Amino acid sequence: MDADWLSKPYYSLDAYCKHTYGEKYYKIALNAGLSCPNRDGRIGTGGCIFCSKGGSGDFAAKTDADSIQSQLLAGRAMFCGKNTGSRFIAYFQAYTNTYGPVSYLRDIYTAALRLPYVAGISIATRPDCLGRDVLSLLQEIKADFPDKFIWVELGLQTMHEDTAAFINRGYSLSVFEEAVSALDVLHIPVIVHVILGLPGETPARMYETCCYLNHVKPFGIKLQLLHILRDTPLAEKYLHGEIPGFQALTQEAYTAILIHCLELLDPDITIHRLTGDGPKDLLIAPLWSLNKRNVLNTLHNTMRQQNTYQGRCFYDAGCADPV
Repeated sequence: MDADWLSKPYYSLDAYCKHTYGEKYYKIALNAGLSCPNRDGRIGTGGCIFCSKGGSGDFAAKTDADSIQSQLLAGRAMFCGKNTGSRFIAYFQAYTNTYGPVSYLRDIYTAALRLPYVAGISIATRPDCLGRDVLSLLQEIKADFPDKFIWVELGLQTMHEDTAAFINRGYSLSVFEEAVSALDVLHIPVIVHVILGLPGETPARMYETCCYLNHVKPFGIKLQLLHILRDTPLAEKYLHGEIPGFQALTQEAYTAILIHCLELLDPDITIHRLTGDGPKDLLIAPLWSLNKRNVLNTLHNTMRQQNTYQGRCFYDAGCADPV
């Protein structure tokens, strides 16, 4: 276990920011008014079966104005009572944030990066929405703001193609790998989203995804508990019993799976999320996840009791690259 992990049994985003930039950064979630090719018909309709109408941006900053800078100002105000540093990460969260005219994307990215209290931007998108024009824009923005960072967050969810088809992800694993390679050429760090508890995913399959990502070598990973949200295709299937044998994970099961995922992961990969947030008015299951503090405290206490930590099984399980 690394002594620089700030008393946590894994390499958290907090630890990374404090050691890299000298202070803790909070993300301000943004809605740039974009859509998704898996909703508008270009690739598919309805989106991924678990995705809410808010496009995974249900906690994006709310403001009467629709400009990015106004949202950032509103989001910044939400943290005024916290003991934080003076800078923030502008998180383009809702829907697909490289899916739009390059001129508009340039405007929204630079609007955020121009603000002195924004340390950098994190762009949530799909691997199939990183065409040459978008990659050229990211390269341009990176050069224009050399003192700030650009991260790209890719929603993989699982490495398994059958699960990906069931959740209506809309792209193959090879598309994800091509996107990671293209971003690596530009030296743009990648954060990969993984969902634990998807229908048909046994613990062993979730562990396979984590071992696979060790070979991909992303900068960061978000391990997200599957939330069943109202008005989603997943909720309809769940409520009508259309997925044989499927149940939302219990807290005990999630904690055990999450711990072994962390044990398998390369200790150099930054952990950006370990549970996720389900809006109270939308969440059908699992309701225990609403108490996020309890979820994280239980995780930390259990890992301490088991004397375990991120990367404990990294080499023994064959997750590392062969020498």
